[in-house]
Amino acid sequence: MIAWLLLFALAALALLHTYLFYPGYLRYRESRLPPPVVPPYPVVYPFVSVLVAAYNEERIIEQKLQTVLASDYPPDRLLLYVGSDCSSDGTNAVVSALAAREPRLRFFPFGQRRGKPGVINELAAVALRHRPAAADHVFLMTDANVLLHADTLRNLVRHLAADPGLALVDSHLVHTRAGSDGVGGSELAYIGREVLLKYREGRLWQRMIGPFGGCYALRSNYFDPIPPHALVDDFYLAMRAFERGGGAVNDLDAYSFEGVGESLGEEFRRKARISTGNVQNLRTFRRLWWPPTGALSFAFFSHKVLRWLGPLWLVLLLVASVGWWLTVPAIGGCVLLALVLLLVGLPLLDWLLQRLRIQLPLLRSWRYFVAMNLALGLGWWRYFRGEQRGIWEPPARV
Repeated sequence: MIAWLLLFALAALALLHTYLFYPGYLRYRESRLPPPVVPPYPVVYPFVSVLVAAYNEERIIEQKLQTVLASDYPPDRLLLYVGSDCSSDGTNAVVSALAAREPRLRFFPFGQRRGKPGVINELAAVALRHRPAAADHVFLMTDANVLLHADTLRNLVRHLAADPGLALVDSHLVHTRAGSDGVGGSELAYIGREVLLKYREGRLWQRMIGPFGGCYALRSNYFDPIPPHALVDDFYLAMRAFERGGGAVNDLDAYSFEGVGESLGEEFRRKARISTGNVQNLRTFRRLWWPPTGALSFAFFSHKVLRWLGPLWLVLLLVASVGWWLTVPAIGGCVLLALVLLLVGLPLLDWLLQRLRIQLPLLRSWRYFVAMNLALGLGWWRYFRGEQRGIWEPPARV
């Protein structure tokens, strides 16, 4: 019985640490710091190369590029490089027409699919031929479906101009929703918590564990070509920057905007793909998270590694409960029944209520949590089966 109890406690502690104790620790530590000092805008702005990889983004791509072109940033310090990964809709026509009117926009309609890493690598190579890698040459890495506020770019680069130790500054990615009865509310709550975690990590250690990827600034001299099979390019680039001694922070005043997913199936597919990329990065950057004794390794281990292992902890809880039930039926049976109700019964109940148009936010959030851990588990399975391709599909988001 003792062995099963210890196994249960280990799995429960891992989940509690990554979802409760670590966020609470960050909140406490950050509250003890003096108020943040907002750096002034630079007298001479860094040169910015905006890199946008697109695939079938006809509905949003012109609006996206217009928000970049309308940035409150010196026009002569800004160039846009857009690569279309063999788009099959009207993306190429839309961007070509805009490029014909806008001299700051360089368009590359690739005729063969190469995946997002391949497109980003090509655009970075072109940008570096135009202007060599340097501390004052900044890449704005931004997704085709993420819109910028007029001062987003200025707010990002002011940190890089003020602190030579920084390699990366992440924006405050705000997710918007249309108000349907899908999982958008749960996704919004998750994103909100993640924003605060990353912000507090940056405040404490300048080691924010990965940007959101929708919009962030990276010094060009910290850019490393992304492996063609990489599935989470933003995390890869951030970890490479950490390996070279660069820091990373989040600016809560640098807003960017993306529609939130409302379909649980769509979010499941997206999270499963990200999970496979998580395992890639877990192995690639093992020395950055183990042993978890320094600031970076502790944050990496607590924030990401334990969470990415969430499916394992849930399985261990069930295994320990079965063992407990076999040795002490009265107690173990109650624990096992409670877990089955939590992991199967409540998600099923939410599904049934959703069919009846009855929405219970807490129940929906729990179903979202279980589904996303199943997606993490599927990602691990795909990784070990060798399903690792950089080809991507744009998420179907509002």
